[in-house]
Amino acid sequence: MPHAKWSQPVEVGFAQEGAQVVQGPAEALTCLLNTWPDLRGPRYVAARSLCRAAIDGRRSPEEAREVFISAAQEARLSAH
Repeated sequence: MPHAKWSQPVEVGFAQEGAQVVQGPAEALTCLLNTWPDLRGPRYVAARSLCRAAIDGRRSPEEAREVFISAAQEARLSAH
């Protein structure tokens, strides 16, 4: 499901790049790999893994959404 969308997008605020609206697991994975400020936290690693699993159809997109929001909180980013 590479083009799966979440029921509600997540808006993440970055210090340098400003706010970014993320629509689903593929966009979230791109954000995690290219924009994320801290690449070491356990929630970051979990979000990266769950986004990949959701893209492959092994997990639901909504599970990936919840972990993505958790990773944003871990990185002290605003996410809503």
